Amino acid sequence: MSYIRSAVANGVGEIILDRPKALNALDQSMVEDMYQVLVAWGDDDTVRTVLVTSASDRAFCAGGDIRAIREAAVLGDHEAITNYFSSEYRLDQLIANYPKPYVSLIDGAAMGGGLGISVHGEIRVVTEKALIAMPETAIGFFPDIGSTYFLPRLPDGVGNWLGLTGARVSGAQALQVGLATHAVVSDELPTLAEALRSGAPLVEALGGLKVPTADPLPLDKVAEYFVGDSAAAIVGGLRGAVGVDGDDTGENWASEMLDLLQTASPTSLAVTAALIAAGAQSSLDECFDRELHAAQEITATPDFAEGVRAVLIDKDRSPSFVPATLDEVDAATVARIVGE
Repeated sequence: MSYIRSAVANGVGEIILDRPKALNALDQSMVEDMYQVLVAWGDDDTVRTVLVTSASDRAFCAGGDIRAIREAAVLGDHEAITNYFSSEYRLDQLIANYPKPYVSLIDGAAMGGGLGISVHGEIRVVTEKALIAMPETAIGFFPDIGSTYFLPRLPDGVGNWLGLTGARVSGAQALQVGLATHAVVSDELPTLAEALRSGAPLVEALGGLKVPTADPLPLDKVAEYFVGDSAAAIVGGLRGAVGVDGDDTGENWASEMLDLLQTASPTSLAVTAALIAAGAQSSLDECFDRELHAAQEITATPDFAEGVRAVLIDKDRSPSFVPATLDEVDAATVARIVGE
């Protein structure tokens, strides 16, 4: 069974993600099918634009099929893990270098792998129902899919903030920081999709459609607390803002960020900060190579299996990560995972 559908009409090749029960989480078959379709369309003169949509009103794509990756990790099937991430990153890389306009319509959850098949494309249209996040540190993993390239290129501190905390932003907020390129209200997304399917240029299709509003992001606080290449220093700064004894000094936002960080794997936090710092000085290709090595290494750690168990399987949200604090994370372990 294929979880994607594709069609070509009026010069537009449309890929519809259709795995609603899993919120369009990308399994191996979806990654491979999407890659094959895009390769074929890249050389097809009848296709001038690619449009990627979802058959679900709940999600664009909630990420990779992390349950299957955990199962492979528990079984020690390292070949399956390498095959999955290699295939996924190859797809993301193809999208980043695609020779034709690539348009994603994002309504609902777009996390992890869902950003891999959208952010690397030329056009990302979001709605007020879009929910954008990279929540990997909570499951003992790290933000991948080329995000270690695009996260450090967002406004000051935003990459670390999103990558370390897994903070969720709305569609309009994603537009503020450059993760999205355009926004429309959800009720008008079908109108936009039909106009694009008819072959109308994007500017014409967007004409007259309503744009959603959103509360502005606290970019000043993000820049104050999340700039730097050390997860421990970031956590220390946030702790200082709320008081060494845990007394709130008015920095409720800092307290909320600390709460998010305390649910994450300490090893994942250290690895994520190191990968984002390295990505700031690297090409996209180099980031993918580094992420593949890190994915192979970190999925073999106990934190990965435990994190996925706590968040996605048992859903008790009570993982037992080892080590339990950032201070206990071994620098040599981080260097081995990152590939330094």
